[in-house]
Amino acid sequence: MEIAVLACGCFWGPEKKFSSLDGVYKTEVGYCGGKTEKTTYQEVCSGETNHAEVVKINFDPKIISYEEILNFFFKIHDPTTLNSQGPDFGTQYRSEIFYLNTKQKKIAEKVIKLKNTNFSGKIVTKLSLLKNYCVAEEYHQKYLDKKF
Repeated sequence: MEIAVLACGCFWGPEKKFSSLDGVYKTEVGYCGGKTEKTTYQEVCSGETNHAEVVKINFDPKIISYEEILNFFFKIHDPTTLNSQGPDFGTQYRSEIFYLNTKQKKIAEKVIKLKNTNFSGKIVTKLSLLKNYCVAEEYHQKYLDKKF
């Protein structure tokens, strides 16, 4: 199993989309890239923590590759809008790929470069080393409470 952590706007829609892919075994919503190890939705919305809303994706690379995950990432959001997706505005809604190792970084750089030709060089997706990931506890518990 491998992990991908991606920010592409509000985490609920992307989480559902990623969870439907063959080879994806678990998804989780959270926050990443901020100044602190833990945060809350209210703190993230303040813009002070610099966290992005993310989806953590556990996948089997024998079924779906990291590159395929990234290609799907670019299909399900607009990577040309800075700090916004649809009706959502703020730094927490930015487009960002959080890599876990050098291999993921190189793949992401390649995919961004290729996709940027399709978007006339307008992609604003950031590429960053995974830092300060935490589960969106307040939403994670509400989600678990809905399970039967």
